[in-house]
Parts: sequence; C-alpha cells; structure tokens
Amino acid sequence: MVDLLAGPSLGFLPLLTLGPTFASVSGSVRRTAAVGAVALVICLPLAYYNGLLFRWQNNVTIAIIFSVTAASALASRLRLKRERELANVKLVAEAAQRVLLRPVPRRAADLRIALSYTSAAAEAQIGGDLYEVVTTPHGVRMLIGDVQGKGLESVETAAWVLGAFREAAYDEPELAEVGDRLEASLARHLGGEKFVTAIVAEVHDNEISLLNCGHPAPLLIGADGRVSVAEPPEDGLPLGLSSLDSDRPKPYRVAFGEGDRILFFTDGVVEARDRAGTFYPLLERAPLLLADDPQSALDALRANLVQHTGGPLLDDAAMLLMVRRLGE
Repeated sequence: MVDLLAGPSLGFLPLLTLGPTFASVSGSVRRTAAVGAVALVICLPLAYYNGLLFRWQNNVTIAIIFSVTAASALASRLRLKRERELANVKLVAEAAQRVLLRPVPRRAADLRIALSYTSAAAEAQIGGDLYEVVTTPHGVRMLIGDVQGKGLESVETAAWVLGAFREAAYDEPELAEVGDRLEASLARHLGGEKFVTAIVAEVHDNEISLLNCGHPAPLLIGADGRVSVAEPPEDGLPLGLSSLDSDRPKPYRVAFGEGDRILFFTDGVVEARDRAGTFYPLLERAPLLLADDPQSALDALRANLVQHTGGPLLDDAAMLLMVRRLGE
C-alpha cells in the first residue's frame, strides 16, 4: 500500500523482506515460508507497477526475499527446537521441585498450615529457598531456609539441608542437636564462604521453640490481632559459618497458644521493592493474615506482595503460616 501511494518514482520492494523475518519470531516454519511466498507474489505486480519487472534491481530484490525467507525458516526451526528443549527442562525442574520441596501437610497435630512459594526463576519454578514440616516423636518440627546464591548450585545445597533435617528431626530429641546435625552436614559439602540462613522450630503446649540461624525472625500474630516479631535473644550465624564463631545459636521459646498465628518467611519477601525502591511493609500487611482459612490468608498476602512489586519478584519468596487450633 505504501508503494502504491508513493507512486512509481519511489520503490519499497526491499521492505517485503520484513514479512518472513518477523514471522520467524513467533510463527512455525510453514507459516514463515508462507509469508515469504506471499512476499514474492506481491513483489511481482509491484515491480510491474514501478517499471522494474525483469530488471536487475528487481531480480536482486527477489533473490533477497528468497534468501531471507530461507534463513528465517531455519531460524524458526531452531527457535521451535529450543522451545521444546526449554519445555522439557521446565518439566524436569517441576519434577525436581516436587521431590525436593514436597507439599507440606495442611494439618499437623493442632496446627493448620499454609504455604506460598514464588521462585524468581519463573521458567524453572525452583530456587534456593527451602521449607519442610514433619510430625516426629518429639512433636511437630519445621524448617525454613534460604541458600546463598542462585541456580542449580543453590538447589543442590537446599537438597543437602532438607535431607539432613528430615533425618535429624526424627532422631534428635533436642532442637539444638537438630541444628548441629544441619551444621555438620553443610560443613562436609559447602566450601568457601557459602552459607544457609534458616529457622528450625518445634511446637510445644502453648509455646513454640525457635532456633534462628541468621534468618529473618518470624511474625507472631496473636488471637487478638496484635503483631510482634519473634526476635532471638542473640544474633546467630547462618549454617555453614561455624568456623567463624564457636558459639552456636541457642533455641528460645515464645508464647504460641489458641488462635495464635506465626508466619515464617524468607528475605525475598521483606526485600521486595516497588518501582520507587520501597521495601515491602510486611508488618503493615500482617492483618491480611487474619482470615479464617490460612491458605486464603497467605494467598491474599502473596497477591499484595506481587502488587507491591508491580511485576515478577527479583528473589525467591517462601512463606509458611501456622495457626494454632487446639479444638481441632
């Protein structure tokens, strides 16, 4: 149309090569070839209109359209091959996630539990955050952690931590000994200055014990709606850094009775920023967790977090909500 409106004095025939070029970006090989064929068909009457039919300029244009179409079809084929490979990798990653990060139980003893996990690697759907809840002879125990770094190496480290916790949670009677087992396991597999921040917890009658290894402290939401932060008495080093300090973190207890809620989370939640660079105000959003259904409450908080960032999260974000219901 542009060529017709411009008249025979101006020729736009070489722009027909844009058709197959753009078609290769999203179309199949057949669609790309079809667009190239349409470009060749359009080229002939336009060349006649411009008085270029059978001249060398038009022959060069036809040759260019044909060459670009062939190259675009090849590019489309390679793109589709890579898309299939990526789809297979995604399926493998999802299977690995189901094995590594098993679904947590929705109920354990007198607890109702909800989970939200959002990976920064959207295609892989798996990252360095980890969590687990198990019912043991010593009570309900849970773990939440964040591996330093990203990628497959962090996933491997997360697997070591989870494997060690799943064994130690059943074997060790004391929470501090569970932490020592995790530290010993990581000391054998981690090198350099790599580490894992984590919280190991154990639920008691009207209390919950927390072993904080350099991880963000959880939020306590009382039955009356009052919000507080369960800070440890002393800061503890993350797992994997025991060589820097001989003093290991010590468990501490906080009240956790009927109707109380506790939210464990990774730093991907509190470090999420909006477009102005403002961190996510988790304490201000804690009332969202007061809904009767724990999973609905946590889903509402996650939706608010994504709304705050205005797009995909830049870091993995895991949240685990536990609600005490003594009558259930």
